[in-house]
Amino acid sequence: MKKVSRRSSQFSTLLRPAVPYLATAGAFSLAINLLYLAGPLYMLQVYDRVVPSSSETTLVMVTLALLMAYAALAGLDAMRARVLTRASVELDRKIASAVVTASIDQPTGGARSQSLRDFDTFRQFVSGAGIHALFDLPWAPVYIAVIFMLHWSLGAFALGCSVLLVLMALLNEWLVGKQLGGANAAAARNYAFTEMSLRNTEAIRAMGMTPGLLERWSTDRDQMLGRQVIASDRAGAIHSIIKFLRLSMQSVILGLGAYLVIEHALTAGAMFAASLLLGRALQPVEQVVGAWRGIVAVRAAFRRLDRLFAAIARQGPELALPKPTGKLSVEGVSYVAPGSPRPLLRNVSFELEAGEILGVIGPSGAGKSTLARHLVGVLTPTAGTVRLDGADVAAWSRNGLGAHVGYLPQDIELFADTVACNINRFQPGDDPAVLEAARMAGVHELILRLSDGYNTAVGEGGAVLSGGIRQRLGLARAVYASPSLVVLDEPSSNLDADGDGALRDCLVELKQRGVTVVLISHRPASIVTADKLLLLKDGVVELFGPRLDVLGRLAPRPVNRLVSVPAQARSA
Repeated sequence: MKKVSRRSSQFSTLLRPAVPYLATAGAFSLAINLLYLAGPLYMLQVYDRVVPSSSETTLVMVTLALLMAYAALAGLDAMRARVLTRASVELDRKIASAVVTASIDQPTGGARSQSLRDFDTFRQFVSGAGIHALFDLPWAPVYIAVIFMLHWSLGAFALGCSVLLVLMALLNEWLVGKQLGGANAAAARNYAFTEMSLRNTEAIRAMGMTPGLLERWSTDRDQMLGRQVIASDRAGAIHSIIKFLRLSMQSVILGLGAYLVIEHALTAGAMFAASLLLGRALQPVEQVVGAWRGIVAVRAAFRRLDRLFAAIARQGPELALPKPTGKLSVEGVSYVAPGSPRPLLRNVSFELEAGEILGVIGPSGAGKSTLARHLVGVLTPTAGTVRLDGADVAAWSRNGLGAHVGYLPQDIELFADTVACNINRFQPGDDPAVLEAARMAGVHELILRLSDGYNTAVGEGGAVLSGGIRQRLGLARAVYASPSLVVLDEPSSNLDADGDGALRDCLVELKQRGVTVVLISHRPASIVTADKLLLLKDGVVELFGPRLDVLGRLAPRPVNRLVSVPAQARSA
């Protein structure tokens, strides 16, 4: 537990580049709030010196001094805003990439872009109006102390007023905070559902799912709006009460000061100065309550980011290891997805020597894709270990392991960039390796026929390409830069006969190079090249061994439906 607490502050540590900017803004806040005293001092001078003496020269001089003080105040206020804007920019430069990296590496799914939205909420708050009120709030006691210097009874009244407004602010948190928290949670769910829906627009339009989808989409939306309305109504009522109290208190302190003037215990200048000082002391409290919705959103965003970085830190230290030979060992791996009542994998164990090809077969829902994600380190087992050359893949540095692993997921994702960038994993500079990977995947000639060859922009998700070319580009990316382990999840689902032939040729070449391959497929032509087969059913290994042995044991069973193998494959 101590380990988690220590690492959960990692996001706070990342905020250190902004500390000098915030310290500078704090120094400006000190000067700004001291210059706000110019107004009350001007009142003292006008009513206590200028009016009794009828000195026009003194009036001109103190007025010029007041204007100079206000000009300096305005300049410092503008500089504070500029400094906070620069703090926001510096945070983006230093942290945004770390947030995106943490979103990619987070152990659970969901709307991963939510983390970047959370960071933008936090970053925009740093340069927004709400933070100015927070910077001014600590100086309220200074104004109250000055009021005490004018007269103790005025100071006591000002102190009581400030305590009352603080209690109103706490009441605002109690009435509004829970509702805003629920609204923000519903908003996050709504954004996640929207992202998922927008990724599947073709299916939605083709099958007329829009009305039903909108009804489901509106569930979280209505909950968000309902809670926001309640929170806004309550916050608006509290804010109006606080404004009423502040204006009333400023007027009442004038009445109290007038009484003291009548009793000859206070001057007229001090009476007006006390009213100005009280208004300035209470104003930040009113501003903070008015900006409470944004403050609550920022607080929730900060907590989510802190949990995100804590979860990443709990994944354990990463090691920089030499390039593996490809020996793969799966030792008693079990996995239970968050929120799932049953394990998706149960005590899965097998070994592959470097250069062997394993075919993984089994019915839909058997856990094949889940196993593939464990082999490449995308998922961490609930129990057991996946080892590459004896090292736990979870202990590898993510970029270090990725350089030696090729992975073609079942759902192929291409990026809105060029063909070359989608093959070279956004590591330009090695064109021969790109061409070699394309040739191995049998897609080189197809790429040359595109409008701009390897510089062709594929569009969002590879929209301008056919499914077969997208799958071959994914295969080329998987075999790019001579990996030691290649995991292919249904690599032939969109391929025609030529594509199947190119895939077989690629598997043969990978084997000749000593690359370990794990191939998940329902197509008999794909598993013909496999050295071993693994039959997975309900997350459990039912059969594992040499390909011909497993096929022989499958032949007399009804389980033969798991993979339909032609006679020439059995005799190969």
